[in-house]
Amino acid sequence: MSESKVISWQTPPLPYYLESGKSVYAPGWQHPNRAQLGIFDLLFVVSGVLHIGEEEEQWSLQPGQTLLLRPDGYHYAVRPCEEETVFYWVHFQATGSWEERIEGVRAARNESERFAEETAAFPFVNRSLVRIPKSCLLEGAAECFRVLERLLELSVEARSVAFWQEQQLFLELLQRLDRGGAAEAQSPSFMLAGKTEAYLKQNYQKELTNESLAEAMHFHYNYISRCMKRHYGVTPLEFLSRYRIEQAKLLLLKTEWPISQIAERVGFHNDPYFTSCFKKRVGVSPLRFRKQFSR
Repeated sequence: MSESKVISWQTPPLPYYLESGKSVYAPGWQHPNRAQLGIFDLLFVVSGVLHIGEEEEQWSLQPGQTLLLRPDGYHYAVRPCEEETVFYWVHFQATGSWEERIEGVRAARNESERFAEETAAFPFVNRSLVRIPKSCLLEGAAECFRVLERLLELSVEARSVAFWQEQQLFLELLQRLDRGGAAEAQSPSFMLAGKTEAYLKQNYQKELTNESLAEAMHFHYNYISRCMKRHYGVTPLEFLSRYRIEQAKLLLLKTEWPISQIAERVGFHNDPYFTSCFKKRVGVSPLRFRKQFSR
């Protein structure tokens, strides 16, 4: 395909492994047509060529290539195999929100901003974004095939033995495919954004300014801000404010400290300003938030 697509999931929850298998197609065989399966179908081609389509798109998958089929799509054979074709398939579910889009093209709403809004009222937040390519050429295909073979072995073991190993191996596969850990993660702007995130988390209790952040990162603040906006959807100080609010939510639930002490502990040195920021972010005042979970 000329355009590189990714399918992304908001986590938690993590995608959940269901089953897997290995298919061997003789010349003349083809993939069955299916619609609205309700589960994701991840294909790994070992040998031969698999001709398959989804809606308006079509692929001729070569050895080492993958394809992630949507749960809500129509999947069909483009044409029969011309040679013996071997491929693994993995079925899994993802109950969290997900979307498919062209890689590098921003969605109508920035992913980070949308996820932030959806999780603002939750008492505990440790969200991340998993991004799997629609189709790609595997790096380290042999190791992926080893994991897939182990999944096949576990399929005939007792569930009490196999369950946790299956989930762990499946997540290992997703980690290998996750675009968040691939080329983008090696870009200078992504690495600077990650270093900035870590610095803000480690120093959120201190008084931080544009100038102090620039000095710590050894880059001009405007460049740091552009990197954060590009990869996180927010400026450094917006990220800092959100992180402080998340830490405040934890303290409101896990301690009986007064609001003023919590505000001071998470880096707010003005109680009214803390309350204003908290209410804007969470939708209720700190006191009201605490009472929601008290008896």
